[in-house]
Amino acid sequence: MKEILREIGMIARALDSISNIEFKEYDLTKGQYLYLVRICEQPGIIQEKLAEMIKVDRTTASRAIQKLETNGFIEKREDLHNKKVKKLFATTKGEQVYPFIKRENDYSNSVALEGLSEQETELIHDLLRKVRKNVEKDWETVKKGHKRSY
Repeated sequence: MKEILREIGMIARALDSISNIEFKEYDLTKGQYLYLVRICEQPGIIQEKLAEMIKVDRTTASRAIQKLETNGFIEKREDLHNKKVKKLFATTKGEQVYPFIKRENDYSNSVALEGLSEQETELIHDLLRKVRKNVEKDWETVKKGHKRSY
């Protein structure tokens, strides 16, 4: 069996490392840019939905969100209908950094897909989406405290 997950892991770690180095000048560290991008793209998103999108636990999301808020990239606002719900919004500082993060992401995508035809790009996208959906099933199961049987 091919070690596909190792390849995916190496790609993800390399790109994450590059991003962490390049975003250091903006005081964004350890993947915080992932949260900021989602908040910029979906203003008013709640923390639980954001954690689910990024595939992290609530504690990890909470720490990253707190750091983004402390550093002035995002702000929490109360929901008008439910005071317990805090919606997340990018501040002006966060919105100013977003285009740079987006450019870096687009560039990384183009480098990663260099030499692939449009058809191959579509195929790899579709296949990776299927892989993600397969893994999400186990992620949901384990997240709820269940064990996988292997």
